Amino acid sequence: MNAPMNAPITIRSLGRQPYAATLEAMREFTATRDAATPDEIWLVEHEPVFTQGLAGQEGHLLAPGDIPVVRTERGGQVTYHGPGQVVAYPLLDLRRLGYFVKEYVFRIEAALLDTLADAGITGHRVRGAPGIYVRLDDPFGHAALPPVMPGADPMRGLGKVAALGIKVSRHCTFHGLALNVVMDLEPFARINPCGYVGLRTVDLASLGVQASWDAVAPVLGAHLQRRLAP
Repeated sequence: MNAPMNAPITIRSLGRQPYAATLEAMREFTATRDAATPDEIWLVEHEPVFTQGLAGQEGHLLAPGDIPVVRTERGGQVTYHGPGQVVAYPLLDLRRLGYFVKEYVFRIEAALLDTLADAGITGHRVRGAPGIYVRLDDPFGHAALPPVMPGADPMRGLGKVAALGIKVSRHCTFHGLALNVVMDLEPFARINPCGYVGLRTVDLASLGVQASWDAVAPVLGAHLQRRLAP
């Protein structure tokens, strides 16, 4: 028996969780789910950890120091998770939902843009660089990013506020996305975030928005639930 096509995606707010244990729980959920398993979105906050994607290059880990590094099967390079960051793990059956991976990524980014807009921030997509970025000189302005001239740095003047790193197995998703809310941003200087040398990482607090994990997590969860529905 299949789960109903119009069944709402369940939101689970799990609070502070160890990364390694959450990773194993995601793997188990995905490996054991069947056509009747309802879709879920897990919202968590992690202790400090660097995670390395499947094709991650060691050279992007500059000086991890005392922060553990966990290698995973998700896409992308290296990123950092820590307190004050809302991490969301959509555990979805894309075949049942009726869309493909490219649209899945687009919908995730749309939910992040919605969440930033609620805080008055204008987020931007950058072609070929999954995640959401802001203009450092005017994060609240509504102007679109100008075209990137050949040979120019597409990240010039931008800061990254949200990262994506997904995995799809048997049409089912795990891993996910992270939105920086109010963090110690220093660990991002120990890596090339998502493989981009010199890319500045920002959070809502550094952009001038005072908000807490508890306030932002349900907003992001609701936007994901809406955007990822069939």
